[in-house]
Amino acid sequence: MPEAVLFDLDGTLADTAPDLAGILAHLQHENGLAPTPFEVLRPQVSNGVRGLLGAGFGLTPDAPAYADLAQRFLTLYAASLYVETCLFPGMSELLDSLDERGIVWGVVTNKAERFARPIIEALGLAERSICIVGGDTVARAKPFPDPLLHACKLAALDPLRCIYVGDDIRDIKAGKAAGMRTLAAAYGYLGSNEPIEAWAADAIIEHPLEILSFIEKTDRVL
Repeated sequence: MPEAVLFDLDGTLADTAPDLAGILAHLQHENGLAPTPFEVLRPQVSNGVRGLLGAGFGLTPDAPAYADLAQRFLTLYAASLYVETCLFPGMSELLDSLDERGIVWGVVTNKAERFARPIIEALGLAERSICIVGGDTVARAKPFPDPLLHACKLAALDPLRCIYVGDDIRDIKAGKAAGMRTLAAAYGYLGSNEPIEAWAADAIIEHPLEILSFIEKTDRVL
């Protein structure tokens, strides 16, 4: 049986989009702009500040105004990390089931650790999670495998016996490069330009509890 399940944060473990969209709306209001519709912003959450400022202001990181807006965004977000953020439906039950089966789980995200850790603490998961690795915890973030391999080192895990779950192609690339089985979360934000079927994950899941079925199937094969 797999010994661990590692999760991306935004769009996989938790629905953080409402809070991030709220910060962007605040920033747009400060600059005299109307808010961008939520359905436009949701797919960009996995792309972080770059994706949100691109959708809301039409800016790329090389634009003169980008750096100041990005800093203002992060300042606002640091004060409002956990307003509407919540676990995706079924995720709490999944984590309970993993605990009952003795399968440890953790979080590996490209969100900076100073933002990720307080969110996981607010969700009441910090003491249960075997690791919390952010995008700045190691030198190279996903799609490089470094954060996942660092998580395995922290938790004394064998990457070959881990499953990584994510809602972006960079998650699948990182997981495969680390030697893990990978699950693509179709319920997430799906910010990649490539369709989820092209990510070459081991399976696509529509709901968190489908992870249990994948674990049972994997256990039978092994």
